[in-house]
Amino acid sequence: MNYDKKVINRIKRVEGQLRGVVRMMEEGKSCEDIVTQLSATRSGIDRSIGLIVGSNLEQCLLEQLEQGNSTEDTVKEAVQLLVKSR
Repeated sequence: MNYDKKVINRIKRVEGQLRGVVRMMEEGKSCEDIVTQLSATRSGIDRSIGLIVGSNLEQCLLEQLEQGNSTEDTVKEAVQLLVKSR
């Protein structure tokens, strides 16, 4: 699968946020500040998962339709991926 540049950049942003959290911990920042940053990181990861699964689902559905196959299993797999990510 080819990943969109926007998704890759989003993951890089999350990576930077995590480095920032480690730095904050090493500097002894407050628990509240660290949890706030971790929550922002988690939100970024959740959005990335949604974009990746959505994009993959779209590609898989198009392939299934072109082959004349049912798309039901593909949709179920996508839903399972989203549920698993939570």
